[in-house]
Amino acid sequence: MALIQRDYLQKMINVIGTSDIKVITWVRRSWKSELLIAFKKYVDDAIKDSNIIDINFSDYQYKSLRNADELYKFVESKYNSLKQNFLLIDEVQMCDGFEDVINSFHSSKKYDIYLTWSNAFLSSSDLATLFTWRTFEISIFPFSFKEFQKYYKYDDVDLAFWEFIDKGWMAWSYQYETANEKNDYIKWIYETLIRRDIIDKYHIKYWELLDNITKYLMDNISNITTVRKITNELKSKWTPINHKTISAYIQYLCNAFIFYKVKRYDIHGKKYLSMQDKYYLVDHKFRYAINWNKNRDIWRVYENIVAMELLRRWYEIYVWVLYNKEIDFVAMKRDEVLYIQVSDNIDEDKTLKREVTPLLQIRDAYPKILIARTRHETYQYEWIQIIDIARWLNQPEI
Repeated sequence: MALIQRDYLQKMINVIGTSDIKVITWVRRSWKSELLIAFKKYVDDAIKDSNIIDINFSDYQYKSLRNADELYKFVESKYNSLKQNFLLIDEVQMCDGFEDVINSFHSSKKYDIYLTWSNAFLSSSDLATLFTWRTFEISIFPFSFKEFQKYYKYDDVDLAFWEFIDKGWMAWSYQYETANEKNDYIKWIYETLIRRDIIDKYHIKYWELLDNITKYLMDNISNITTVRKITNELKSKWTPINHKTISAYIQYLCNAFIFYKVKRYDIHGKKYLSMQDKYYLVDHKFRYAINWNKNRDIWRVYENIVAMELLRRWYEIYVWVLYNKEIDFVAMKRDEVLYIQVSDNIDEDKTLKREVTPLLQIRDAYPKILIARTRHETYQYEWIQIIDIARWLNQPEI
């Protein structure tokens, strides 16, 4: 299988030498190991006085280091005071007591530390409690559209986009030739995420209920969803169930990076509206492979793609309802604010007007964007930018 340089490599390069503990979080099969290999090569080539201490706990040769004392002694034995020392530990959660050792290494100021761990055992929310020092989290997503084009060497952006819709962005599925084989692989990832990363970790009793919640959320990507609504939908099949159980199961799905929650936000009141959220899939291909609804609601898939790309570009995103009309995304990063609507085909004038109406009602000076499948270059409608989704996905990150 061909390898390409991922966009995340530059993110890792940018934080070389900072005092933070760098923590790489990832959904399964998102090329995490290949990224670490590329980073090690970069350090080796670009920093001539580097000393790389590299431990992969998935490799049997490091089994003897799976306790804190042995890990400490091994790393200290590899330290070179005359060089810049990089400590890279893959699957760090496999070492008992690792947090004490990592905190000790960090306090010594001798190592530039990079860690990965499996979300089957630890979640992003564990960072603050595990480490006494500041951490810098790099969340790895599956392939972006730009990476997809680079991998397949597409020149035609429109052809590439339709292939992207069909294949999804789980790169390891690309090694399979037929659609059935690709779907089988995606199902295997899904079952691994559900069974190992959630059922085993959280000792789930009602695993079929978890499966039903997952499929419900897949069917309702882009819809504002409440725990009460899901409970009412499923309680006829599952007794007893309650809001706490449903809420906990959804949180587990988010901890495993299967879904990403987007909250409804009151911009003017600067507060969240509780329990009125949207959920987006890490890869729209799961929806096709698991629920078999490939030809329905393509606009939902477009909105899912836009949500994941905004998160990949490090925006905070929210949904906003203005005058009873929904703004799909309010995207914020530093001093930047974007208002975004997502649609499918806006060739008909009435469809275009329906989609831009909520944006036209916003009176501040921040950019307003309608992302749709136009198949041509960006143009202006009043003060709204109309951007083709494939071309928007190809825009450089700021």
